[in-house]
Amino acid sequence: MIYKKEKKGNITIYHVKKDYDDDKLSKVIDKKLKKDSIKVIINHDADVFTEDGALLLRFRKNKLNETDLKEFYDNVINFALNKTSNRGSASGSKKKDLYNNPKIMSNIIGYFDTLAPNHKVKFKQLGKSLPKITVRETRFLAEYPDKFKKLLPLIKDIDKLYKKYIPENYAKQKKKANQTPFHIADTAFTTVTTNVNYQTAVHKDKGDDEEGFGNLVVIEQGKYKGGETCFPQYGIGVDVRNRDVLYMDVHQAHGNLPIELETEDTKRLSIVCYLRNSIWKQTKGKTKKFMIKHNKTMKNVKNKVV
Repeated sequence: MIYKKEKKGNITIYHVKKDYDDDKLSKVIDKKLKKDSIKVIINHDADVFTEDGALLLRFRKNKLNETDLKEFYDNVINFALNKTSNRGSASGSKKKDLYNNPKIMSNIIGYFDTLAPNHKVKFKQLGKSLPKITVRETRFLAEYPDKFKKLLPLIKDIDKLYKKYIPENYAKQKKKANQTPFHIADTAFTTVTTNVNYQTAVHKDKGDDEEGFGNLVVIEQGKYKGGETCFPQYGIGVDVRNRDVLYMDVHQAHGNLPIELETEDTKRLSIVCYLRNSIWKQTKGKTKKFMIKHNKTMKNVKNKVV
């Protein structure tokens, strides 16, 4: 609920407090928001602060480069259309297991902190113990390095604006990224998640840097309605569209409103860049030489014919 609103230049500043307590929130977690359930939707430059003065979100319109957005989309979209069942509560799954979770178009790019199932099988078949360091290249990075390079301009754009708009959190996260060679280019990120036409249930992000701040970018192909990113406990949401960038406290409960596609070929590609805390913990202080050797070992095991 908004209890105070003010203007600072072209920025609208909102001060919000919770519509309901954490006990009621527990009944909303893992459930999908319904259409029109959030009354206040922001579609202009804005900062939102909670009652204790903490920044909830910072939203800026038309800040990203159109060419970089197109290059990212063209090189990732075929991979981003792959379906997975590993998103658990964010997909609205009640049983939260790979066999019963809904299959959604959500994929991970860059580096990850747990072994893929096929890695575990190969280690077992070869009679090898699982490595103590389970950080690995994602499939996209390992199999499509040239395409991955073409994603970097947009990722760097998001990183640059992160430094500009959320400098204190950025500095803490970038320091950690610099302590591990398993990070994306010269950014504060280790990992990128892509989602296509995916309504996330209400959830709190886990596994990312606790001192960092989240972000969201959307690339649109075709027309659609909905998909706004909302903080239901505060009764407020943001309509993130092409070229916009949203920085937000992802440790607060958030989720999307339903996405209504106007044509069958419409695609809403959302992009989230972050630093996975376990990657930093497992590999801080390691050298680039170590990373190259580790990546080679992981590839050799994966490709080994048993």
